[in-house]
Amino acid sequence: MLKRFMLAILRLLAVLLIAAIPLLAISLLITQLYSRPRIYRADTVPAAPVAIVFGAGLWRDGTPTPVLRDRVSTAADLFFAGKVQKLLMSGDNSYIYYNEPGAMREYALSLGVPEDAIVLDYAGRRTYDTCYRAGHIFGVSQAILVTQNFHLPRAIFTCNALGISAVGVSADRRIYSRTPYLFWNLRELPASLVAIWQVWVSRPLPILGEPEPIFPQMSG
Repeated sequence: MLKRFMLAILRLLAVLLIAAIPLLAISLLITQLYSRPRIYRADTVPAAPVAIVFGAGLWRDGTPTPVLRDRVSTAADLFFAGKVQKLLMSGDNSYIYYNEPGAMREYALSLGVPEDAIVLDYAGRRTYDTCYRAGHIFGVSQAILVTQNFHLPRAIFTCNALGISAVGVSADRRIYSRTPYLFWNLRELPASLVAIWQVWVSRPLPILGEPEPIFPQMSG
C-alpha cells in the first residue's frame, strides 16, 4: 500500500513538473523580450542620475565575489564616464557578519569612487526589494541597472514594473566558473515567474522605513 502511494505521489509530481515547464519558459521569455531594447553597452547607455548595483554574494572573509566585484567595477566605470552621478549599492545585511553593501562600498572606494557618490541600501535582500526600495525609500525614478546578463532581464522588468524608468548595462567582465554560471541561468526560470507574480499580482511589501532621497532637492 505504501509503495503504491509513493508511486502515485511521484507520478503527480512528474505531471506537475511537466506542466510547469511551459509556464517557466514563458515567464523567462516575457522578461527577456521586455528587456532586450533596454540593454546597452556602457559607452552607449543614456545617462541617468543613479546606477543601481545589485548584491551578488561575499566570500567568507566578507570580501565581494568576482561577480559582485564586476558589478561594482562596471558601475564605477559609468560614474567616471559621467553616465551617472550616484551609485546605489543594494544588498543583504540581514545579520551582523554579512554586509554586502558595506563590502561593495569598500571596493568602490578602492577603485577611486568618491565616498559622497555612494549610497547604501542595507535591505536589498532580493531583486524585488532593491527595485521597490529604490523608488519608495531613495526616490529613484530613473536609473541604470548594473548586473550580469543572466540577471539583467528580470531586474529591468521588475524595476520598470515598479515605476522606475530603468535600462541596463551588463557587468560580464570575465568568464565565470561554468557550474555556478549554469545554476544562475537555470535559477532565472523560477525567479522570472516569481517576479511576474510579484509585480502583477501580489505586490509584497519589503522592509521599508523613513524616506532617504538621494537627491533631496528633487523630492516632493
